[in-house]
Amino acid sequence: MSRPATIKWNDDRVMMIDQTLLPGEVKVLEISDYKLIAEAIKSLRIRGAPAIGIAGAFGIVLGSRQFGGDNISDFKEHLEKVAAFLAATRPTAVNLEWAIRRMMEKAEKFTDAGIERMQSILLDEAEAILNEDIESCKKIGAHGAAILPESGTGLTHCNAGGLATGDYGTALGVIFSAVELNKSIKMYVDETRPLLQGARLTTWELQNQGIDTTLITDNMAGHVMAQGKIDFVIVGADRIANNGDVANKIGTYSVAVLAKYHDIPFYVAAPLSTIDFESRSGEQIPIEERAPEEVTQGFGRTTAPEGTTVYSPAFDITPHNLVSALITDEGIIYPPYGNLKDKILDSKKNKS
Repeated sequence: MSRPATIKWNDDRVMMIDQTLLPGEVKVLEISDYKLIAEAIKSLRIRGAPAIGIAGAFGIVLGSRQFGGDNISDFKEHLEKVAAFLAATRPTAVNLEWAIRRMMEKAEKFTDAGIERMQSILLDEAEAILNEDIESCKKIGAHGAAILPESGTGLTHCNAGGLATGDYGTALGVIFSAVELNKSIKMYVDETRPLLQGARLTTWELQNQGIDTTLITDNMAGHVMAQGKIDFVIVGADRIANNGDVANKIGTYSVAVLAKYHDIPFYVAAPLSTIDFESRSGEQIPIEERAPEEVTQGFGRTTAPEGTTVYSPAFDITPHNLVSALITDEGIIYPPYGNLKDKILDSKKNKS
């Protein structure tokens, strides 16, 4: 089943699927205000580390076009405010920070080009970020598919498909690529509480691709592993520290521990842009906390007594020693991870 693009630029507007309405309704938002881009990121109308990075880049474009003056210093000051506003929406996913920084560095490089020219350059850069992400996901898919069995059943948590990226996906991109190679892959999908990204989004994407999919609640993962039904686990990432620790949707750590106990490989698929070389370990990764109502009033139904104290981190940290391999656009990285920055640089030198 074909679907609209997760996010794209069209006729001076950003078009994106409103993921809060899936799977019941496929609605494309048309956004021409950077503040509405920020709202879409914060409210999870668009989510997934690569996708919100792309959204942030297009937000910078919209912000640049919402400047009404002709003074270049005022324009630069305005752009800095736009960047700070967008960056504050979600702190954990490093791609947002990375994309905004890249956009601002491009703006700084062409300060003398004039406002109109800079606006055009910024749009070209945002489009490049989108297109590079699509190519990156294809590469991740190809690298990851090569290490999956010819026939097997995987388990995934949250959503790391085309909805979480420019297109195709990271973890699900690996599955899609494997199926395209005629590998016989079935998937179990964690529901992913409290916002059910697995149930609402991942099952939707997998079913649209005709992949045999079984939905389970998060607390069933250990049971299906114990029954011998899972051959591998594959997830995406919102940020990877330089030592290989992985920040991903809350519940990922539990799945990784269960996989380790049952001797099941646990793979993480993500582009190099998701690796934060400045964070030495997962302890330095900021963890976003969500509104308690997402737990107590989920999807319009009261699920806890009024006044209940809620702790709702959106992400957890999976230590690197639980990760069997990092599947990136540059290839597979196996443990020991050590210093990822040095390891990746050495790998690139060897290839050249």
